[in-house]
Amino acid sequence: MRVQPARRPKLYRQSGFTLLETLVVVVVLGFLVVGLAQGVRTGLTLWEAQTRRVGETAELDSAARILRTLLSGIVLQPSAALSTGGEGQGEFKGTPTTLSFVGDLPTGLGTTRHANIAIELHQGRLVLRWSPRRHELSAAAPPEPVETELVRQVERLDLAYWGASSPDQSPAWQAQWESSPAPELIRVRLALAGDDRRRFPDLIAATQP
Repeated sequence: MRVQPARRPKLYRQSGFTLLETLVVVVVLGFLVVGLAQGVRTGLTLWEAQTRRVGETAELDSAARILRTLLSGIVLQPSAALSTGGEGQGEFKGTPTTLSFVGDLPTGLGTTRHANIAIELHQGRLVLRWSPRRHELSAAAPPEPVETELVRQVERLDLAYWGASSPDQSPAWQAQWESSPAPELIRVRLALAGDDRRRFPDLIAATQP
């Protein structure tokens, strides 16, 4: 009689995950969610800072373009040209902190208009004031100038003028200019408030010959 060998019990593999495996997966997913949320938050913070920085510098870029356009449009006219206009104003008058001249002001429609233009510092703001230039004598009161803010939070405005104020002088930077013709170069320096991180580079514009 043959003896049958004892049968070994079948081993069944356990299906699904153990509690430890599930906990590990949950912890890993939690780290991934936290990392993604932190990355999104950091990205939004950087985007907001960049947007704010672009907005801050856009004001300076716009002011620099306007100033360069206006100052480069000044024509070096001889003193005989000062006879036009009936308001008794000179064509060009510059001091260390103010500048007034007669020039062509862009209208935004592809055209320009002759105007009395002034650039000065007023209550911590660099402002542009202008009024239409009269070509005839009139007893009526001159119109009120239109004021446009170019840059805010300005602490100091320094203007300088390059040229020779008289034939016997050599060209040099000068703080005052009230003679004719207009100077060859005009330099604009702005010092912003101490807590303002923006910087306005020196602007030097050449007038038209």
